[in-house]
Amino acid sequence: MIKSFKYCPNCGHAINSFDFRKMTCDSCGLVYYQNVAAAVAVILRKEDKILFTVRNKEPKKGMLDLAGGFTDPDESAERTCQREIEEELGITIPLEHFNYFLSQPNDYEYKEIPYKTCDLAFIADFPNEEIVLEKEEIAEVKWITIHELNLDEIGFDSLRKVVETYIKTFK
Repeated sequence: MIKSFKYCPNCGHAINSFDFRKMTCDSCGLVYYQNVAAAVAVILRKEDKILFTVRNKEPKKGMLDLAGGFTDPDESAERTCQREIEEELGITIPLEHFNYFLSQPNDYEYKEIPYKTCDLAFIADFPNEEIVLEKEEIAEVKWITIHELNLDEIGFDSLRKVVETYIKTFK
C-alpha cells in the first residue's frame, strides 16, 4: 500500500487519505494512483533443465530467480526480456524467440516501499552462448532439472507458480 508516503509530492502537506491503490491530498486535491508495474521473467530452457539465477541483493537475496526485470517506459515485454537477458547474462536472444507463457500478480517490496507487479512469463531456448554475469544483481546461475527442483527455493511466489505450471506442462 501507499501508506509509506507521508507527504504530498505536489504541495508537501501531510497525506491522510488512502484506499486500496490511491492516495488523495486533502489540501491540493492531488490524486496519485499506484498502478501495477509490468515485469518479465524468462524460463531459459535446455532439454529438461531451467536456468535459474541466484539473487545477489534484496529482496530475496540468495534465493532462486528467473532472469528478467521491470519493463521500461515505451518498451515491449519481449524487448524487456531481451534487454534483461543481455544485462544479466551477457547473451543475446532474438525478440521472436521469446514465447509468452502466462502472467502472475506479485508483491515486490524494495526499500520498504511495496510495489504491485504483473509478472509476464516467457519461455526461450538457451542459445548456448557463454554467460557473463551481472555480479551486482546475480551471485551465480544454476541449471536445475525439473525433477530435481525444489520450488521452495524460488524467491517470489509469482515465479514459483510460473515454474510449477511450466513443469506440469512439461510432463
